[in-house]
Amino acid sequence: MGYYLIYFAILIIVPLWAQLRVKGAYNKYSKVASSSYLTGQEVARRILDDNGLYDVQVQETRGHLTDHYDPRSKTVRLSSANFHGRSVAAAAIAAHEVGHAIQDQQEYAFLRFRHALVPVASLGSNFSWILILAGMLMGAANLLLLGIIFMAAAVVFQVVTLPVEFNASNRAMNQVVQLGIIRNDEERETKKVLNAAALTYVAAAAVAVLELLRFVLMFIGMNNDD
Repeated sequence: MGYYLIYFAILIIVPLWAQLRVKGAYNKYSKVASSSYLTGQEVARRILDDNGLYDVQVQETRGHLTDHYDPRSKTVRLSSANFHGRSVAAAAIAAHEVGHAIQDQQEYAFLRFRHALVPVASLGSNFSWILILAGMLMGAANLLLLGIIFMAAAVVFQVVTLPVEFNASNRAMNQVVQLGIIRNDEERETKKVLNAAALTYVAAAAVAVLELLRFVLMFIGMNNDD
C-alpha cells in the first residue's frame, strides 16, 4: 500500500512541481523589461532574419504559453503576451521557438526523428490504455503486452523530445547573446525561464517512463503467476 501511495504521489507531485516552476519563472520575468526593449515578435523576426529564415512567419496565437513552432507551415506562433511583450520572459520564449525553426532548417536529427514518431506516438497514446485496461480486467497477458508496446512508442516520443527542447534552448541563448538582444547581466534570468520550461518536458518524460515500467512489471508478474 505504501509503495502505491509513493508512486501516485510522484505522478501527481512531479508534474505539478514542474508547472509551478514554469509559472513562477514566467510570472516573475514577464514583469522585467529586457534591455533591448524588443517585443517577442521583434526578437523572433530578428533571429530568423539573421539566420536567413525570411520565409518563416511570426504570428500571434491565442492562449497562455501556447507558443510553438509549426514546421508544416513554417510559422513561429507566439501567445499574445509574448508576441507583444517586451520582457525577458517574452524574449526567451520567442528565441526558444525560433530555435526550433533553426533546427528545422538545419535538419536536426532528433527533430526529424520526433516528427517521424508523431503518428506512431499518437496511435500509442490513444490505444495503449484501452489495451492495458482490457488486459488487466480480462487477465490477458497478450493484450497487456500489446498495450505496453503501444505505450512504449508514446514514451519514446516523450524521451526524444528532451534533446530537441534542450537544444532549442541552447540555440536561443546563443542567438540572444550574439545579437545583443540581452545584456550579460540578463543571461541568468533568461536561463531561468528556459530551464523552468524544460522541466515540464523532463517531468513528463519521467512520469511516462515510470508508468511504462509499472506495466512492464505487471506483465512480468502476470506471466509468473501463470
